[in-house]
Amino acid sequence: MSEIMYDPQKIEGKWQKKWEENLLFKVSLNKDKPKYYLLEMFPYPSGKIHMGHVRNYTIGDVVARYKKMKGFNVLHPMGWDAFGLPAENAAIKNNSHPAKWTYENIDYMRAQLKKLGFSYDWEREFATCDEDYYKWEQLIFIKMFEKGLAYKSKGNVNWCEDCSTVLANEQVEDGCCWRCGKQVEIKELEHWYFKITDYAEELLKWTDKLKGWPEKVLTMQRNWIGKSFGSELKFKLKDKDEYITVFTTRPDTLFGATFMSLAPEHPMVDKLVTTDNREEVLQIINEMKKEDKIKRTADDYEKKGVFTGSYCINPVNGRVIPIFVANFVLMDYGTGAVMAVPAHDQRDFEFAKKYGLEIIPVIKPVDKELDMDNLTEAYEEDGILINSGEFDGMNNREAMEAITKFLAKKGLGRRTVNYRLRDWSISRQRYWGAPIPIIYCEKCGAVPVPESELPVVLPKDVNFTSTGEVLTQLQDFVKTKCPKCGSDAKRETDTMDTFVESSWYFIRYASPHCDNAPFDKNEAEYWMPVDQYIGGIEHAVLHLLYSRFFTKVLRDLGYINIDEPFTNLLTQGMVCKETYSCPEHGWLFPEESIDGKCKFCGANVEIGRIEKMSKSKKNVIDPENIISKYGADTARLFILFASPPDKTLEWSEQGVEGSFRFLKRVWNLITGNIEAVKDVKRFSGNHNELKGKIKELRRKTHETIKKVNKDIEERFHFNTAISAVMELVNAAYQVTPENETEKEVFRETLESIVILLSPFVPHFADEIWSILTGSENDFLFNHSFPVWEESALKKDDKLIVVQINGKVRGKLVVDINMNEDDIKELALKDDKVKKFIGDKNIRKIIYVKDKLLNIVVG
Repeated sequence: MSEIMYDPQKIEGKWQKKWEENLLFKVSLNKDKPKYYLLEMFPYPSGKIHMGHVRNYTIGDVVARYKKMKGFNVLHPMGWDAFGLPAENAAIKNNSHPAKWTYENIDYMRAQLKKLGFSYDWEREFATCDEDYYKWEQLIFIKMFEKGLAYKSKGNVNWCEDCSTVLANEQVEDGCCWRCGKQVEIKELEHWYFKITDYAEELLKWTDKLKGWPEKVLTMQRNWIGKSFGSELKFKLKDKDEYITVFTTRPDTLFGATFMSLAPEHPMVDKLVTTDNREEVLQIINEMKKEDKIKRTADDYEKKGVFTGSYCINPVNGRVIPIFVANFVLMDYGTGAVMAVPAHDQRDFEFAKKYGLEIIPVIKPVDKELDMDNLTEAYEEDGILINSGEFDGMNNREAMEAITKFLAKKGLGRRTVNYRLRDWSISRQRYWGAPIPIIYCEKCGAVPVPESELPVVLPKDVNFTSTGEVLTQLQDFVKTKCPKCGSDAKRETDTMDTFVESSWYFIRYASPHCDNAPFDKNEAEYWMPVDQYIGGIEHAVLHLLYSRFFTKVLRDLGYINIDEPFTNLLTQGMVCKETYSCPEHGWLFPEESIDGKCKFCGANVEIGRIEKMSKSKKNVIDPENIISKYGADTARLFILFASPPDKTLEWSEQGVEGSFRFLKRVWNLITGNIEAVKDVKRFSGNHNELKGKIKELRRKTHETIKKVNKDIEERFHFNTAISAVMELVNAAYQVTPENETEKEVFRETLESIVILLSPFVPHFADEIWSILTGSENDFLFNHSFPVWEESALKKDDKLIVVQINGKVRGKLVVDINMNEDDIKELALKDDKVKKFIGDKNIRKIIYVKDKLLNIVVG
């Protein structure tokens, strides 16, 4: 046993300092090497990193280190998604400033990340709340405004009263604000949009080209874009010269439309409600607006509606039909108005049954009639038109085109393509965000801030005492002059959605100190696109779609010549742990449950189901506790070994201890044999001249090198790569080298173990390497990753399974070159085989080459 003890705290601080002093992770443009851009989604500086961060960044760090050791010029940056509501809410709560809260958190979290040994080029670090970052975002906004891609318009928006701000559709979860959890309401406001719909088709087409993305993410994006082919039809309001436009994929059913359903948010609802109980109806409609949009459209969700008191006219048959507001209709799809055909749409069928509305079939099966007296559900299949005037008898697929053409001649219909995707609402009525660079002049209208006056700096002298539109109260900020005519004018007081910042930060990393453009085009085109992006599945639509859109906009503005930002995407799984709760004190942190008792009152603690770690349920593990007890390398090793990166990881204290024991086992193996290999070079001779255990150890070494390479390179299966190294360590413990050649092979194995482990546990690896080599400045980050020797993989023997009448009765390890007759003879001499044959007659012997020998007796 070695006298040198493994002390992770001492080792890790030492090597982190050395790496920093030697600028080990600094990178620059180098066209002599292939580039590799590895990026993890940057964090919001909330104050502490959590295990989700640790997992995400450790996965990335392994790949970055591996690629560097494979000869790539690796860009691996880190920064901060620093604007947003939490900072502002904390400022109000603590009577401080969001900038102070944010930068203090950044300092703390940066120190935490450095403790984990991540290979970031910290010279590229920036925060999105830095003026020299959002200055360029404002410039991009102005360029988009000039091209018509940024515009202001009135519309219904998701409004969180508690946060006093607009939310994008993607920021509403179960009808509540994604930040504060309070109910979201629909409110009409004038606000800024990005015209992402101009890119809907390209965004959709490129989902078929992103071969390195998970299919589930691409499916989510396709569904969100929601392309559908259909017809746009006009229904005239009864007694009015106005129309309701609907989008439908089933114009063939138009003769069966017996009522109209509008979304609660439809802009015509207010004037269409003409019933005597108008206030009561509007109250019902407002309640519908508060329902979660996803749930509203679910098949099993209760269909609710209310009659507006108004009617419209079916354009093909002149039928006067009532107009309802229905909870299952959304403004986000089509026009927010649906022609209801209850005979051929299940939701309409259920709604009609509930409210006693007419059901008229207009399509029947080819070979039979519909039994309307006993109809229990809508008929949604293809068939032949009935009750459809001149179109009777026509196949319904042909009727789709025919009916649309019929209405087009009257100016009441046309073929069209619809997208579910809506333009991106970016206005936020809060302080802590990038100011929108627009000035309002009574003479000139909305005028962009001159580029020479950028950035429009967020005022620092602000008193945070309550939520609300802080910037509107700062007259020194609001009052300005029109850049065009010099008249008195006002600044825009909305700030940008924080997802704007995260939609282009990855390009800024290519040249974060560029001071004459958002980024240096030469540097950006060397590094972009990102070769491997890593982050959570929860950002499949929220962030990734916006980033794709922004990249295409920057391309069209002439800033860069790429179509997509991320070549490959890995969505890591969640980190989960069981919950702990006390009847009196509610949720408990794991450390507050002591021997199954509540720390505060001694009551029995209830252990709940395993679920995603969350601060609200307190089932979290502070990475600092793991680092202080076991070291960062143990934390890294466990989180990589416990599960494949794309699967859920279940936290286990026993697993952490097991990872720590493995590192000590490797430590003891190498330090315990240091005298034997100290002055020995690694083996460089002919593998085929080796014999016995030492030859098998070298074969195992190269087998492991091959597996680790392939597991990292091809599958990111770090758990199986680590498992392979563990097997090699076990094999090394079975060998005691005696002569010079055996020591050379043994040293090769020990060196291989350390280098193979270095991307996973870099501090440990550099320390043990310094013990092996006697050098304190030979960083493994600068070494080549091991390459296997093909000739060393060949086995000298093979395993033959021996069966008697189909049942396994023995196993033989024989020379790889042994022929069939010799194998049969050897098997029949085996004591175990002889015992099972006994005095029975051998009828025949079946041999499956290199695998199986079956002796049939009777």
